[in-house]
Amino acid sequence: MTRETGADIRVLVVDDHQIVRDGLVSLLGALEGMEVVGSAADGREAVHLVAETEPDVVVMDIQMPGLDGIEATRFVTGRHPGVRVVMLTMNEDDDTVVSAIRAGASGYLLKGAGAEEVQHAVRAAAAGGMVFGASLAARVAALFVGAARTEPEEVPFPELSERERGVLDLLAAGRSNDQIAAELFVSGKTVRNTVSSIYAKLHAPDRAAAIIAAREAGLGRG
Repeated sequence: MTRETGADIRVLVVDDHQIVRDGLVSLLGALEGMEVVGSAADGREAVHLVAETEPDVVVMDIQMPGLDGIEATRFVTGRHPGVRVVMLTMNEDDDTVVSAIRAGASGYLLKGAGAEEVQHAVRAAAAGGMVFGASLAARVAALFVGAARTEPEEVPFPELSERERGVLDLLAAGRSNDQIAAELFVSGKTVRNTVSSIYAKLHAPDRAAAIIAAREAGLGRG
């Protein structure tokens, strides 16, 4: 469903606490350019009402009986990709924030947010934006930047086991089999068997070829 330019923003309110739910309905319903098309007390009811009322934005609590807000958001955004979801909750732990975003939420506010902040979030979400409360915005950015930075680097020779990569690194550093055995506290036979396995997996005809491949991959320089 595509919202017509100039049309009221259709909002569905979902919260298992009636006082909070009624308060949000009153707040949003009184705003110019917004129409509250329904309210639900849990995630399961919310999923059904989205199909019936076709809202532009769902203001969704997280902790609810039955189907919680994150699972409900996953259902809603999966079945109705044009519907935007703004989470409004007491939960501010990092795992919950990330789970909500991954479920498809377009915004995340804490329940202490003021009326103006809630109104801005709904309008921004309806316009296709992503919005987070002032206390969360910097943390959300840091979470995703940190996740990108901590993605594991590509491991050289993934076909090798960790032990085999360690032995290859020592080979590339110029160690003999006896030196490798002493450094790793293993027998000479174990080292010879490991080296033979490395040759086979790398299709290296001899020690020199294995060392050249290892050095080109950055091993042996530690």
